[in-house]
Amino acid sequence: MLVPRADSVCSASSSTKSGYRGRFAPSPTGPLHYGSLLAAVVSYLDAKSVNGQWLIRIEDIDGPRTQNGAITSILECLESHGLVSDQPIVYQSQRHDQYTSLLQRLETAGFTYRCPCSRKQLLVSGQHTAQCRNEDLDGLETAIKFRSPNRKISWLDGIAGDVTLAIEDDFVLKRKDGIYAYQLAVVADDIAQKITHVVRGSDLIDSTPIQLAIYNALDIRPPFFSHFPVMTSLQGQKLSKQNHAPAVDNECAFANLTKIIALLGVKGSANVSSCDEILRYAATQWPSVQLNAISHFDELKH
Repeated sequence: MLVPRADSVCSASSSTKSGYRGRFAPSPTGPLHYGSLLAAVVSYLDAKSVNGQWLIRIEDIDGPRTQNGAITSILECLESHGLVSDQPIVYQSQRHDQYTSLLQRLETAGFTYRCPCSRKQLLVSGQHTAQCRNEDLDGLETAIKFRSPNRKISWLDGIAGDVTLAIEDDFVLKRKDGIYAYQLAVVADDIAQKITHVVRGSDLIDSTPIQLAIYNALDIRPPFFSHFPVMTSLQGQKLSKQNHAPAVDNECAFANLTKIIALLGVKGSANVSSCDEILRYAATQWPSVQLNAISHFDELKH
């Protein structure tokens, strides 16, 4: 597990005071599970500990994967736990014009090319070849991909410290079926919403070099990234919708928050009696939390 450094997300946030803008951005592929609720709480408290803003964004860019009723379920779950966005909620499915604009900027700067390669072809070749990158085929059966000039990206993570990860190959910005890729949409949204801090689970750390490569290509300063340990089962398996993690029980909202706060190492919350109160209290104690205390889902069971 990652251990917070002295210059962790908590102390790094405090330097920006009220200029802090964080976000929680779930994908509506199902109801929130307890690992997702943990992520929402951690990002919320980091923002509120410095009187910053916390925004909710629904990442429904991939329409075929969106589950009916999931958006309503997610928002009801967050609200029942006192986790309310400080700005109107943004939906990726309504922002295609912005993604087109950002993609055009990357195209103009020479960072894109059109590629007809299938996943099967790429598995055979291992990665995009120079010939593939230079053909730049135009047509409906091509994806638009990012021409990565730097395979290794380094950054100072608020929890993990100095991190260097490789981008294994050029990546998709717009799929053959016309759907914008998650990585492009996330960067476009974070820029538009003026996000200063991204606090998320370590399962997403591999996305960070890809997103930083896009920021570098645009010559735009990226947010400050921090990745905390994800919640797992006793078998060490990450809680996820794919692994059939149970949905959060909204009827136990206060108990859920109490146990999550305890996992984070926040002490002395016995005198609070509502979700709003426990969140406010936890925010005042946030600089002393131990993010490496995040443990197993079974500790949250009622």
